[in-house]
Amino acid sequence: MSETPKVRGGLCLNVDGEGCKQFVARDIQREQAKAPIVGGPKSVLVLGCSGGYGLASRIAAAFGGPKADTLGVSFERAPTDRKAGSPGWYNNEAFDEAAKAAGLKAVTISADAFADATRETVAQLAADNGFAPFDLVVYSLASPMRTDPKSGITYKSAIKPIGKPHVARTLDIMTCEMKEVAVEPATDEEIAATVKVMGGEDWVLWMDFLKAKGLLAKGCKTVAYSYIGPKCTQDIYRSGTLGRAKENLEASAKAITDALADLGGVGVVSVNKALVTRASAVIPAMPPYISCLFKVMKAHGLHEDCLDQIDRLFRERLYSPDGAMPVDEAGRIRIDDWEMRPEIQAEVDALMAALTPENVEATTDIAGYRTDFLALHGFIG
Repeated sequence: MSETPKVRGGLCLNVDGEGCKQFVARDIQREQAKAPIVGGPKSVLVLGCSGGYGLASRIAAAFGGPKADTLGVSFERAPTDRKAGSPGWYNNEAFDEAAKAAGLKAVTISADAFADATRETVAQLAADNGFAPFDLVVYSLASPMRTDPKSGITYKSAIKPIGKPHVARTLDIMTCEMKEVAVEPATDEEIAATVKVMGGEDWVLWMDFLKAKGLLAKGCKTVAYSYIGPKCTQDIYRSGTLGRAKENLEASAKAITDALADLGGVGVVSVNKALVTRASAVIPAMPPYISCLFKVMKAHGLHEDCLDQIDRLFRERLYSPDGAMPVDEAGRIRIDDWEMRPEIQAEVDALMAALTPENVEATTDIAGYRTDFLALHGFIG
């Protein structure tokens, strides 16, 4: 364990495991303090369960509604005598302990969620532990690489613009240093590889497998998470390689819905708010944007963290009281709606335009960004 975070270039190199467990316990208590989610899921599979939106989904399902049994998959590093484990390892341990103390089934495996062998293991664990067919499958995987189980080829994602170079201002969250970063455009091979890793191909494979094994309940739902964002991040995000992958993910939701028609099931993408994650911290343009966004949304009383977002997703979209599931013209759930309000974006744009290395602390909520980033690694102060 370590008491002092070591941050280099947007990456935190160490972890406080006890802090991670306290963070999870705090979020569980927050969810338990709310009114129950009426009509929520009862048997849930979370692919990518150890942090961010995946962990929040598991907490909301288990502690916010009918107290769902959950099976989680993530690829984590266990601690050794010489080295701490990954943050997600401690998060999973804390969740499992709390769920079991509450009398819930909670099974977690550390494995490559892209591998066919992991799918078979999930099926066996579901049977061995008496899980009912899943009525909700959450797809929240975030990985820089994926091995295609059919070809055996390993693909690596690339966070790059398409068509032309992109110059973005980035922000060191620890020192408040600002600098411009030039990113060369992606090659066709890099675009295709990013879609392979972060698109919807694996999501489709999971749903086809679960259906074939009889592991999906009638009326089941499956949700994957995405992001669109504002104009200032478009070149590096939605119009870049990541955007191509997200477009593929959204197309896959429609294919999944068609495949689940006989079960009355549905696949849907939820477009979520920009938040501090281990991934967003290293994407140029995201740290200054998120820091300004936090300042504005907190001032308007609209700020949400991962748990707030997912709780609202469950209550107002996936399990709304009237049974409707509001979507946009492309069939996507939008819980980035508060972020993308014109008046919010206008204020964020003004802050971004006025931002200089000298006024970062005063102009943005870099302190809040830093707090959230360190908390991802167990440094909760």
